[in-house]
Amino acid sequence: MNPKYASIDFASLDKRRKMHIIFPVFLVSVIAFLDRVNIAYAGMTMSQQLTWLTPEIFGAGAGMFFLGYFFFEIPGSLIAAKFDACKWIARIMFTWGIVCGLLAFMTSEFQFFLFRFLLGACEASLYPVIYAVLFPRWFLAKERAAAISLMLTSLLIAAIIGAPVAGFLLELNIFGFHGWQCLFLIEAVPALVFTFVFLFWVKDRPDKAMWLTPLEKEYLNETIAAEEKAKENVKKYTIWQSLTDKQVWRLCIIYFTWITGFWGFNFWMPQVLKGLSGWSPALVGVAIIFPMGAALIAQILIGNSSSRTGEKRWHIAGCMFLGAFGLICAPFIHTGILSLVFISLTAIGVYAAMGTWWSVPTTFLSGAAAAGATALINSVANLGGYLGPFMLGVIKQNTGSTDMGYFALGAMLIVSGLVMLTLPKKTAVELGQQEKEQADTGQYGGTIN
Repeated sequence: MNPKYASIDFASLDKRRKMHIIFPVFLVSVIAFLDRVNIAYAGMTMSQQLTWLTPEIFGAGAGMFFLGYFFFEIPGSLIAAKFDACKWIARIMFTWGIVCGLLAFMTSEFQFFLFRFLLGACEASLYPVIYAVLFPRWFLAKERAAAISLMLTSLLIAAIIGAPVAGFLLELNIFGFHGWQCLFLIEAVPALVFTFVFLFWVKDRPDKAMWLTPLEKEYLNETIAAEEKAKENVKKYTIWQSLTDKQVWRLCIIYFTWITGFWGFNFWMPQVLKGLSGWSPALVGVAIIFPMGAALIAQILIGNSSSRTGEKRWHIAGCMFLGAFGLICAPFIHTGILSLVFISLTAIGVYAAMGTWWSVPTTFLSGAAAAGATALINSVANLGGYLGPFMLGVIKQNTGSTDMGYFALGAMLIVSGLVMLTLPKKTAVELGQQEKEQADTGQYGGTIN
């Protein structure tokens, strides 16, 4: 690295990137997760007023979100890659906030399906834009797994906060609105308000940031541009090549099977725990804090470990196997407390490797190609987001139990882990960067911890 950057305070630069990039995106992700999974908690009481809401319809409606995601993911990601990523994220937030509020007024199966589809369509491309457009403009490749892992603790923080809040809101009856309606209305407000905060807080490129010095801007622009050029020197992917690349499609298979298990677990877990334990919705909400807290700690450890060692395959595959073990054992547990232990194992398995996972596509893709491929991976995977909840709903409706569904979800996670282990240990770009770092004794720079 150029010695002229030796005067940069990298510890300070890392702290400011956390505050001005990771933290606001973290808040966006918290709000997004609350608004997409509040249906899981609302499902504990909705059927008392909505007589048409059978387990099969609930599973299909919960999963309908991901069909909206599927159709609009790639176009949205390509738009953001060409223009201002932060303005696109703000647009996403505002529209999903409106649709979340509309869920409080649904009165038919058609409206349930429509609003869940629209919620997915509005949120589509949020995470691919973050992973493949915004973060690669701010963080070096070696920092990305830890940075994304830190940001994605948002999913677990949202679950830890959202579960007890949802349990409390479900007990309300305000102005004639039932608890589940209060849940949708109140949780729509943060998305609408934070849209405008985010728009003025976050900049999508270092050049636009007032909180960087000129030398820091030059450092980030130069080093990130050098990494992008290194990828292109190995192979410069067009958008079409990235969408038809064999390795990209292998990543699609890994994430599809992972997400089938992930969302099947998340959407049905509160109801399954309530049925096993007989606890009230409020107590179920509090109990879920424990498995999500365990997964939160594991996610930070996994992300930092992967960034430190450069290893990704076993960090991800090991989590898949642990999640599968938790799901497959779950049907044999018939008490509330013990079920929390296996829910914790499953939560660690399906959550902990997320940050490491989303650093994988950008190890060999960049620019619009990375945005398009990441969107493709997420789109295909989100079909699993439809399949998992719907499959459990059908199985429960026809057998009266989710046991066989949990076996199927566990098998999906095993497939995900096995396919992950077929990926190369390091890409050609990573090997080249590793050789350069070993030869460069004057290396400067910080890491995200």
